[in-house]
Amino acid sequence: MKYSITILFVAICSFAHAQTTVLTTDPSLPIPKLSFDEKGDLKITASATSSPSDFDFLVGKWKMHNRRLNKRLENCKDWTEFDSFDENWKILRGTADTDIYSTTEMPGQEGKRFEGLTLRLFNPKTRLWSLYWVASNSGVMDPPVVGSFENNVGHFFCKDTFKGKPIIMMFRWDARHKDRPVWSQAFSSDNGKTWEWNWYNVSERIPW
Repeated sequence: MKYSITILFVAICSFAHAQTTVLTTDPSLPIPKLSFDEKGDLKITASATSSPSDFDFLVGKWKMHNRRLNKRLENCKDWTEFDSFDENWKILRGTADTDIYSTTEMPGQEGKRFEGLTLRLFNPKTRLWSLYWVASNSGVMDPPVVGSFENNVGHFFCKDTFKGKPIIMMFRWDARHKDRPVWSQAFSSDNGKTWEWNWYNVSERIPW
């Protein structure tokens, strides 16, 4: 009986901790230093271990908890949290994968169903991944973020614009815990000197 009560107490404490833990990126993970060519374009080199199997951990169905900054690059401190779902498949004989992201809780969508599609392509010559994203409310495919994994953490970058101003966008996939991977997004308005994280989500696997 005493043993059962102890187990119950530990379970309650673990649940309470999960409910109060703020979803954020791991501050111990360094952001790679960016370099540029003479034209000002990003120079991105694949890690020594970059592989077409790097995203295999994502295959399957997932429930995601999201934490999204309300305003970007405005020194905003307010966040909105919501849930979403994702289903991922390997395609093109294992050299790519794709997923469908869906939610009815996306901020600004007034409860309408929002869907997004990601296409991830592995280039066997450069050994770099290119990640393309298109959302149901825009119908336009964003410029790909490009990069690779090292020690189960992937960083992917691209030059883009936000509200008419040039930025660098970064995706981070922290796959050190394969059954609970964390995705994060950040913007930089000063060529990578400083970064503002604006979106996180953590995934929990759903049985097929």
